[in-house]
Amino acid sequence: MNSVAVVGAGSWGTGLAWLLAQRNEDVRLWARDPDLAERVSASRVNEAYLPELRLPDPLAITAELDRALEGAGLVVVAVPSVGLATVAARMAAALAVGATVISATKGLDHATGRRMTLVLADALPAGVGIGALSGPNLSSEIVAGQPAASVVASADPAVMGVLQTALSSRRFRVYTNPDVAGVELGGALKNPYAIAAGISDGLGYGDNTKAALMTRGMHEMRRLGVALGADPRTFAGLCGFGDLLATCHSRQSRNRNLGEQLGRGARLGELLAGTPHVAEGVPTTRTALRLAHEQGVHMPILEELHAILFEDKPPRDAVAALMLRDVSDELGAG
Repeated sequence: MNSVAVVGAGSWGTGLAWLLAQRNEDVRLWARDPDLAERVSASRVNEAYLPELRLPDPLAITAELDRALEGAGLVVVAVPSVGLATVAARMAAALAVGATVISATKGLDHATGRRMTLVLADALPAGVGIGALSGPNLSSEIVAGQPAASVVASADPAVMGVLQTALSSRRFRVYTNPDVAGVELGGALKNPYAIAAGISDGLGYGDNTKAALMTRGMHEMRRLGVALGADPRTFAGLCGFGDLLATCHSRQSRNRNLGEQLGRGARLGELLAGTPHVAEGVPTTRTALRLAHEQGVHMPILEELHAILFEDKPPRDAVAALMLRDVSDELGAG
């Protein structure tokens, strides 16, 4: 592999560029904002997204996408889901022949509801290897060298092998899983439930409440995932339960933190306007609920979260609505 490109200089893209630079001499990080690229290149620190990390000197930072992609055998895409289709279209003409592209974006296309690898496949030339990376991977812990595990998924076993080899390290263990739908949906769908977990924290509820919310949330995630073609076993693994657990509990989770502030009475619009970070769970709530309605999948927690986010429903009223529903069987639809 001659060189590696990481497309997207947010916290996860920056962390992945650092991780890949530990084993590759030629790694390039693309930032959409030229000012950000210039600042990070000069200081070797991405103050806006991952200020605790100093990037190694050989790692190149650029705002020129063609330059970042030139000759890259592996391309990691870590841009927000709302911008991935546009970026993928720009990437198409600049990709090296035989390149492998991996999506590290945990979201859904909000116009179509499609998974990120499907968006990439629509935009990129035929013959490009495509995969997905997902798991309980908080950027600040990864760059601190704390042991972590993740999953790469692709329909092509050869692509999975390339990705597993490229990303694995002494402190970052990478598993493979051919269930691309399950790996991507687990990573995307856990974000709304992390917002819900944060709301629970903001309301002052304890561990019993959060445990119930996470368990029933996983039930909803798995039901929708299976309806969309995923293997139910994937949701018991790193990309399902593992990622849900980390994101619902961590103070580093943007989605959980946003939910906590909502639970304390903050307004969604003000929270979104006050940060450069993207909380993928907000648009994913709307998209996932639309998919659930299309598939006939009952998702009461997601319904109430949607009401909080987009219909100004008071969080305590949403909790009451969930608790007062008709009693049902745990393994059933409710």
